[in-house]
Amino acid sequence: MAGFAERLADGPPLVCDGGMGTLVSSAVPRLRCPEEANLRSPESVVSLHVGFIRAGADLIETNTFGANRRKLAALYLEDEVRAINERAVKLARDAREIYGGEVFIAGSIGPLGDVGDLEEDRAAVFAEQAELLQGRGVDLFTIETFYDLHELETAIGAVRSVSSLPIVALLTFDEEGLTLAGVSAARAAERLVALGVDAIGANHGAGPHAALHALEQMSAPGRALAAMPNLGLASLAGGRVIFPHATPEYFAEFAAQARDLGARLLGGCCGTTPTEIAAIRAAIDEERKPMVAFELAERELAVAALEPERTETTLERALRDGEWVVSVQVDPPLGANLDGLLELSRSLADSGLVDFVDVNERVGRAGMSSLMVAAAIERECGIETIPHLTTRDWTVKGLESMLLGTHAAGIRNVLAITGDPPETGDYPGSAGVYDIDAIGLTMLMSRMNRGEDFNGHPIDAPTAFFPGVAVNPTPDDVEVELSRFEQKIGAGARFAMTQLLFDIEHLDRFLDRLGDSSPIPLLVGIWQLTSYQLALRVHNELPGVIVPQHVQDALRDAGSDAPAVGLRIARELYAQARERAAGVYVVAPFRRPVAALDVLREH
Repeated sequence: MAGFAERLADGPPLVCDGGMGTLVSSAVPRLRCPEEANLRSPESVVSLHVGFIRAGADLIETNTFGANRRKLAALYLEDEVRAINERAVKLARDAREIYGGEVFIAGSIGPLGDVGDLEEDRAAVFAEQAELLQGRGVDLFTIETFYDLHELETAIGAVRSVSSLPIVALLTFDEEGLTLAGVSAARAAERLVALGVDAIGANHGAGPHAALHALEQMSAPGRALAAMPNLGLASLAGGRVIFPHATPEYFAEFAAQARDLGARLLGGCCGTTPTEIAAIRAAIDEERKPMVAFELAERELAVAALEPERTETTLERALRDGEWVVSVQVDPPLGANLDGLLELSRSLADSGLVDFVDVNERVGRAGMSSLMVAAAIERECGIETIPHLTTRDWTVKGLESMLLGTHAAGIRNVLAITGDPPETGDYPGSAGVYDIDAIGLTMLMSRMNRGEDFNGHPIDAPTAFFPGVAVNPTPDDVEVELSRFEQKIGAGARFAMTQLLFDIEHLDRFLDRLGDSSPIPLLVGIWQLTSYQLALRVHNELPGVIVPQHVQDALRDAGSDAPAVGLRIARELYAQARERAAGVYVVAPFRRPVAALDVLREH
């Protein structure tokens, strides 16, 4: 059999196999990962390989896409790294011997995803897997389904450090021909070709059309391309992952289109079966010509609004001019009735003592969206708001959607919060989403203000958010808090709101570590404690908050006069904050929210 490089350069395109991982997961129940089937159900793996070979595949991939030490360790399979990889190659070779044809075996290597790790650490993981696969006799490597171009380049370098076998390098692109990080297929092709790999291309993704879009950008004379798309976008039905009902004819047309664009390797990824591979085989053997001209779907464009000259929010202007800022923090309702909160907001606005209302996100229980509440308050009460937005419950896409809707509703000030874990409240066993943290959310708003989404894709018009962040002057680890505060500022934070304070010395010590003053305007959090019992609960149960012993003692000794003592302490803190900060926010007392004004009335 001719070597892979020779076969790639001469003759018809090579037909590759399809979605091995999804088929293995369907065939073998209760797997921790598809690669575990190499040990638990080897006959199923061989059967699937044979099915693709009989459908016409010239190349099959080992069942090792996620069989690197990092991913297997997360599933408590780190002791099986060698066995899983070596057995995978043996099973692919067994399938080739059963069929008796000339079939190339590609060692499949997928991404780690932990792109924040040191590059040398990631390279060692890739190199280890490549050595195991080469040692058992693969003919080439497919380094595939990478979302991050830099990580793919790291993987290629690592494989090259231990092997001279051919490499096919594949990225995943969206329907606009961009990676998740916003790198175009054309730019990716330039960088990958410079590394001297044998073929480049697209796999996984949104389906055949997205792969063709990427191939068109990557195409160049003499360049070997590969296209192995998903069947289409997957969906869930009754807990099962299902794929579109793409016809074999559709995949045959895809093969004809891809061949015209320069594809030398054609196959499938998630959702594709021997049926689709047989259709590709038939299209290649018949030298099928495209039935229709390939056309790019036009990017959906909203009519770009003529963005007026950017206007400052009231909060932004006040902080810029050095005006003293006062906000009152309220909690969203637990139900769907906003009447009481709107009445409170009107009272605050009419008092003449309050400039803003900041809308908290509830801890522990689900309440009405702070963004929706803020929009209603601004619409109905004529006072500007500062809604808090946590990243805990949302994906990046969800956060982008909410921010765009929030901006359309006229909200501009947003406080970025990471959010406490959901299991601290009424949802035991729940897991937060945490795609990004408060630093990432601040960065997202900054990017949207530049007219792009989190991944650098353009949006129809720049936003005008005024992003704020939280900072804790009484952290468990002050070095971590200082570092995160610096990162938040670097991400674009324009103001900050402190965790609740009950002693101004805590702020003084923190500001001293910052060089005597905050780099951005700071609002100090104040809460009137009304009892010794409340002080104990806040100190012992509220994350990140410290009630100093002298405050606890004063409330304990006051007995029935504790509310008056708590008010005095809050007023003293208010007066002290005026000498150190840009403003304050006062937490509205539970059941007596208008009493927040008592802290302000003598000032």
